[in-house]
Amino acid sequence: MSKAHRGKGLKDTAAHGRGLCPVCKRESVKIVYEQEIEGKKTKICKTCKATIANKK
Repeated sequence: MSKAHRGKGLKDTAAHGRGLCPVCKRESVKIVYEQEIEGKKTKICKTCKATIANKK
C-alpha cells in the first residue's frame, strides 16, 4: 500500500506539505490531495477531499 501522503514523501515539499486549506480555511493541516475545484486543480486537506467525494 502506498504511503505518498505521509512521512518520507512529504519531506521535500514546502513546509512538509502543511499550510492553509483553501476550502475550509484551516491552518497547519496537510494539503496534499489534488482536487479540481471550479475548473482549477488545487491541493486540499483530507477532510475536504472526503466531504467533496461524499457529496457526489
